[in-house]
Amino acid sequence: MLSSPIITSFMALPRRFRRFFQPRRRHRPDLHTAWQHQADLPDFVKASPTAQRYLALLGPLDWAQLPERNLQRNWGQTTIPYSAFIAACLVKINEGKKSMGTLRDFILEHPELIWLFGFPLALSKAAPLGFDPEASLPTARHLTRMLRTLPNYVLQFLLTDSVRLIRIELAAQGIESGQCISLDTKHIIAWVKENNPKAYVSPRYNKTQQPPGDHDCKLGCKRRHNRRTASQELPPTPSQNPVPAKFVSVGEFYWGYGSGVVATKAPNWGEYAVAELTQPFDQADVTYFFPLMAQTKQRLGFKPLFGAFDAALDAFYVYDYFHSDTHNGFAAVPFSEKGGYKANQRQFDENGLPLCKAGLPMLLKFTFTDRTRAIIAHERGKYACPLLFPEPTGQSCPINHDRWKKGGCTADMPTSPGARIRYQLDRHSPAYKEVYKQRTATERINSQAVALGIERPHLRNGTAIANQNTLIYLLINLRMLHRIYRRLADPD
Repeated sequence: MLSSPIITSFMALPRRFRRFFQPRRRHRPDLHTAWQHQADLPDFVKASPTAQRYLALLGPLDWAQLPERNLQRNWGQTTIPYSAFIAACLVKINEGKKSMGTLRDFILEHPELIWLFGFPLALSKAAPLGFDPEASLPTARHLTRMLRTLPNYVLQFLLTDSVRLIRIELAAQGIESGQCISLDTKHIIAWVKENNPKAYVSPRYNKTQQPPGDHDCKLGCKRRHNRRTASQELPPTPSQNPVPAKFVSVGEFYWGYGSGVVATKAPNWGEYAVAELTQPFDQADVTYFFPLMAQTKQRLGFKPLFGAFDAALDAFYVYDYFHSDTHNGFAAVPFSEKGGYKANQRQFDENGLPLCKAGLPMLLKFTFTDRTRAIIAHERGKYACPLLFPEPTGQSCPINHDRWKKGGCTADMPTSPGARIRYQLDRHSPAYKEVYKQRTATERINSQAVALGIERPHLRNGTAIANQNTLIYLLINLRMLHRIYRRLADPD
């Protein structure tokens, strides 16, 4: 067989010059391409049950469009692709590995994963697979550093894609999901000695003294309740900010973080995470609302009609978000007794004016912008007694209220519809109870996240913890997608 002139001239070159003219090596396919063309994979990948298991779990994601780092930075060392690192981290969480060292040992026991995930290969003719697994895999320290420096938006891209894939499969079965969502937060306990009750730390819960083990965590309260004390142990009532002496406020304090998640339920199929956000533990639950709602609307392509929340999100802007004159959507939130009012205690007339104790509609005296009493600036109105404003009518208060001699009753409240809906919402109606039951979606998502180690991470960096939380919710969605595929493949 005759050789072409090009090949002949190439072989005539000295060996030291041939490397400049070597043809480019064929790139390995990304996980999604490998999942679509499994027949083209090497035999050692096709023969590995572990590689096939993770190819089925991770392959549906659009890895080809992942925002990748610059892999041509000639800094004297090999650059690890984000895609390979993220796939390895998902294996770590799925296998329950506590550290990057144990993850590295697991991958070395299954070297076909190195090829499948796209780690740069250290070629070796002496190795059975054609590459040296030990030299191809980054050190545990390097993997830990990557978790601290990985931009979270890269993981959010994959979480968005997982939501897209789940909704496509559900829509193909005629199932509409996302119209009713729920939001909840999960506490994350920092890996510091201040959270260890057996360790001597003084003072343990002083928010001005940052734990040296984690410079990003913050002190927060998981829950607070009033505990009745014995009569012989009643403390004296303080002169400032008095608290009833028969109760003592008890709270569970931790140094750590909070993870907020929005979930939705697909009937008879399960629930999946739509959006998530990690913040320091000193942030209130209401601060998660607007960022998570923005993510939810972007990923679903529409604004949900219904929302189910706990009493921590009993705020007028939550009701405003779901209120519309064109549909019957609403937010199902338990009433929190703020300002001394109970649910349905404050009444309104047909024009939305608050009624005083005597049942008279109070008139709007003036409006102003409030920037301090809520997380957003909003318009509030001052309402006054109609018998005295705008001009005295000469009539007396029908019930002779105590405030009549002090200028009559007044009301200070937001002017938005959500402020009225908060009092007027029928929390005993079947519609409210049906929507509020959807809160179990976030509870089940959080239960899965706890099983995957979200509550007590062995990490000491805020960025690393935020990235791991996103990976956990991504894995939960991938498991949901995998269950859908298996159920469709085997309906019985």
